Formats: sequence, C-alpha cells, structure tokens
Amino acid sequence: MTPLDLVKLTPLMEWTSGRPNIKIGLIDGPVVIDHPDLVTENILEVPGQLSGTCAQASSAACMHGTFVAGILCAKRSSPAPAICPNCTLLVRPIFSETITGDGRTRSQPLNFAQRKAVEPLPSATPEDLARAIIETIDAGARVLNLSAALARPSSKGERKLEDALDYAARTGVIAVAAAGNQGTLGSSAITRHPWVIPVAACDLRGRPLSQSNLGSSIGRRGLTAPGEDITSLGTDGKPLTFGGTSAATPFVTGTIALLWSEFPAATAAEMRFAITQTYAPRRTTVVPLLLDAWAACQVMVAAHSGK
Repeated sequence: MTPLDLVKLTPLMEWTSGRPNIKIGLIDGPVVIDHPDLVTENILEVPGQLSGTCAQASSAACMHGTFVAGILCAKRSSPAPAICPNCTLLVRPIFSETITGDGRTRSQPLNFAQRKAVEPLPSATPEDLARAIIETIDAGARVLNLSAALARPSSKGERKLEDALDYAARTGVIAVAAAGNQGTLGSSAITRHPWVIPVAACDLRGRPLSQSNLGSSIGRRGLTAPGEDITSLGTDGKPLTFGGTSAATPFVTGTIALLWSEFPAATAAEMRFAITQTYAPRRTTVVPLLLDAWAACQVMVAAHSGK
C-alpha cells in the first residue's frame, strides 16, 4: 500500500496532471525552484518580505518548503508523490532562513539524519500568516496549503488571521491547513475557522499518528491523509523521507487542485462538499475521515455531468 493508493489518488492522477490555470498558494518556506525534479515553469514567486528561492539549502525553512513543493509539483518521474505537476505553484514564504553576517543560517536544519523524523511545524506570527494569505489570494490562488504553528499569538493578531480566512471564504479560495504535531486535543485559530479544512496525519493503515493533533473542529470538518514515511524532494538532490501533518496536508491540497482542473466551473462550496464527504453523515469524533480522492471525483462527475 502506497500513500497515494491509501487515499485513492492513483486513478485521479492517471486521469489528469492538473492544469496551469489552477494556482496553488504554498505558504511555507522558500523552495529550491531550480531543483531538477520540479516542474519549474509552473512555479511562481509571490512577492513579499522573504524571497521565494532558497539562500541556504540546508536551512529548515528551505527543506520544509521544497519537501512540500515536491509532493505537489514534482515531475511524475521523481521519487516524490508529484500529485499535480501541471498546476501552478505560487510560492509565498513565511519562514525566514535568517542569514547572519557571515553567511550562515540561524535557523537550525531539521533533523533528517534518521530519514524518518516527524517534522515540527515551523511557526509564524498570526499577522504574518494573515498577510501571506491575502497576498497569495490576490495573486490568483484557488487553494491554499498552510503548514504553520502560530508564534506569539495575540487577540489582535488572531483577529487579523480570522479576517484573512474570511477573505478566502468570500473569494471562494479553499484553505487547507496542517492540524499540527503536538499530539494534543484541541484547536488553533487556524484549524477552528469554519472555512479551513484541517488535515491530520495517519499511517499506511489509515490510523492517526500519535503526534497528530486532533479535536472536535478537526474531526467535524477535516480530513486524514498519509503522514508517515512520506518521501519527497530534498534540497541536496537526494530524496528525503519524513512525516507529520505538513506531509499529509498537500495530499488534500493536490486532490482539490486536480479536481478543479477537470471541473473548473465547480464552486468552492461544491468542492468542499465533495472532498470532505459532507454528503455522508459524520459521527461526533475528534478523528476526521480519511481522504478518498476517487470518491470525491465521482461526486464531482455526478454533479457536473450534462452541465
């Protein structure tokens, strides 16, 4: 069983590789944009305070951003899942590499030596995340991939973040967010927002990882996706394997991008309805349903046949 097979993405990926007019907002770390396994012509940078390209490939921010980008937009011949390589990736970094005067990075590289680590969610202030969400939407994103813990939360900052997510809802841009890797029950200002699809991580049997955050809002509105031993692109040209909710989130984001590529007239509400299986009754639980990409595709086919 592969991660793609677990969530039934394989038949959808055989049908389509996505379309360039479907833009994914990657709000994460910078990316090695010239990586030989990325479809570089489909990667654009959203101007912001931070560069979209890596200054130091060994930094945690660069490793994280490149890994997630590979899950979404690597070439189909690469070791990464490469879910939607023909979609456009809008890179909007929020994690700084923090270059010092002597050229070294203050951010510590993630511990990838064991190749099976569960990555911590990098953090960003609510204000920075809110600004990135608005700028990425204004750049044309149809779906956002968010993998960030909130640093220095404040009531003012969280109001700005709520306003930005409200803006996503008004403009029909779907926000998909990592639930977090603290192994706690609860929610954050991101995962409890009613427009966000929170993503928990599971193993290849569909069982939630012990490190994955769970909670009532995650269980009601979210999805579970593969987050154990996921292989994608490393910044040194070698494949990288690790896990966590950041690795799980792009499986949901990529599914939405593929479906919107084939059903461009679908509304955001229709897409959320199909992808989260809200047509089926949900039990009251803190554990969300497992992503079923092919079932979501069949819902879209039924809804749009003859249109």
